[in-house]
Amino acid sequence: MIPKLFDLTGKVALVTGGSKGLGKAMARGFAEVGADILISSRHEEELKPALAEILEGTGRMGAYFVSDMSRREETRKLAEEAITKFGRVDILINNAGSNIPQPIDEIKDEDWDRIMELNLSSIMALTRAVVPQMKQRKWGRIVHISSIMGIVSKAGRNGYSATKSALIGFAKATALDLGPFGITVNCIAPGPFLTDLPGKLLSPKEKDEFAATTALNRWGRPDELAGPALFLCSDAGSYVTGTVLVVDGGYVAK
Repeated sequence: MIPKLFDLTGKVALVTGGSKGLGKAMARGFAEVGADILISSRHEEELKPALAEILEGTGRMGAYFVSDMSRREETRKLAEEAITKFGRVDILINNAGSNIPQPIDEIKDEDWDRIMELNLSSIMALTRAVVPQMKQRKWGRIVHISSIMGIVSKAGRNGYSATKSALIGFAKATALDLGPFGITVNCIAPGPFLTDLPGKLLSPKEKDEFAATTALNRWGRPDELAGPALFLCSDAGSYVTGTVLVVDGGYVAK
């Protein structure tokens, strides 16, 4: 019974920001338990090899889409192409996002607007676009990748924390909209995972200091997010909706 709860055979998962880091790790986890995989990002040169790695040895099908989710028209196109490609999207992982650290009195309007579109508005638009076909089948799983920076924060993370907090409220409301149709909506709030984004933003000293703030005294590996995502997106998590799963190595606890 237990293995069957995590089986995604016959499901189609769309993972935005799926060419690297957390998105790639989650997509690989889904493929290993039977899902066909759709991934998107802005960079085709990253997508093609990433999809090959995700599908390797799984026997699953997949496709990739080049999409800049800071552009609303590309978000709409992604939804249309994804549904057309496989006829359905059962699982949506809204993972695409970025961060432009700026103190409150130095925020540039164009940077704020881009982060709002990429981290929040595009997620609304993509979710809105895939929900009708989920409602028809009365089954769906939607997970927004929030952050512990949506629960706590750091200086200069104004736009990032604002969007990641907003995703939590958005998931709660959408869970109430879609619950009657058998669709669950949740957030995952990752903590210190050593992906490209913190790797570029933080100095070696900051990385060591951040690791020391966790209960486990280390950064997380991207593959360590695959299990929590699989739980929420499989029948194992069928009674979990409208909530936030914090995966942070004990950062918030400490």
